[in-house]
Amino acid sequence: MKTILITGAAGDVGTYLRRELAGKYALKVSDLRPLKKIDRAEQFVRADISKFADALRITKGVDAVVHLGGYSVEGPWQDILSANIVGCYNMFEAARRNGVKRILFPSSNHATGFYRRDRKIDHQVYPRPDGRYGVSKVFGEALGSLYAHKYGMEVFCMRLGNVGPGPIDKRRLSLWLSPRDLAQLVIIGLEHPDIRLEIVYGVSNNTRSWYDNSNAHRLGYRPHDDSEAFAAAVLAREKPGDPTAELYQGGAFVVAEEIPNPAPLPRRSKSKKRR
Repeated sequence: MKTILITGAAGDVGTYLRRELAGKYALKVSDLRPLKKIDRAEQFVRADISKFADALRITKGVDAVVHLGGYSVEGPWQDILSANIVGCYNMFEAARRNGVKRILFPSSNHATGFYRRDRKIDHQVYPRPDGRYGVSKVFGEALGSLYAHKYGMEVFCMRLGNVGPGPIDKRRLSLWLSPRDLAQLVIIGLEHPDIRLEIVYGVSNNTRSWYDNSNAHRLGYRPHDDSEAFAAAVLAREKPGDPTAELYQGGAFVVAEEIPNPAPLPRRSKSKKRR
């Protein structure tokens, strides 16, 4: 059984993925935050990926990395720089030094968020990030290209939409990704024998999709779910949004300077502050 490292394992996407992959792989799970629930079959290792020593430690003895760790929304540059730029570099370099050949990098729809909603895009479009968070995801894709071509690593970049049990608004009807479709895409990224450098979209088979995901289909992706099953209920409660945000695929990210972090780090008492 392959040993797979999942960083950012305490987050929503990490939690869904751990549940879907349980029993299929030996899971080594890591986060800076504590996990609410750890399965007996999982090995949890706390780590701060902005520290290279931590990245080096957690990538030892694994067959592949699913690098979900990082700052997950638009926010302060210093936070994004530390988690998504420095942390991402640390993970790629640590994996290389430890002989890990394959990395799955969950990029984001926000790497292309400044494309209009009336345009369908594929994996070859030039990036148009909608904020600093989106820029960090473009950086990760570029870093993946470097490590694939310069060092022969196998890199699978997934421009994730929104993962969850169902879409929560009109925008997410176009980019929803169900947990089981996420797991299918990740398993392709882990198991397909011909991965060198690939970019795919992490979305389900949504009727309203903005993405030509033929590159994922070429690799065998056959998503089961379609957000259209939720459309009537979602549209019935939809309220008008910012007119500029409504034009672009990135939604609120194209106008926001900061979005509340859905996964803030636990506050430390004064006696436990880092030194």
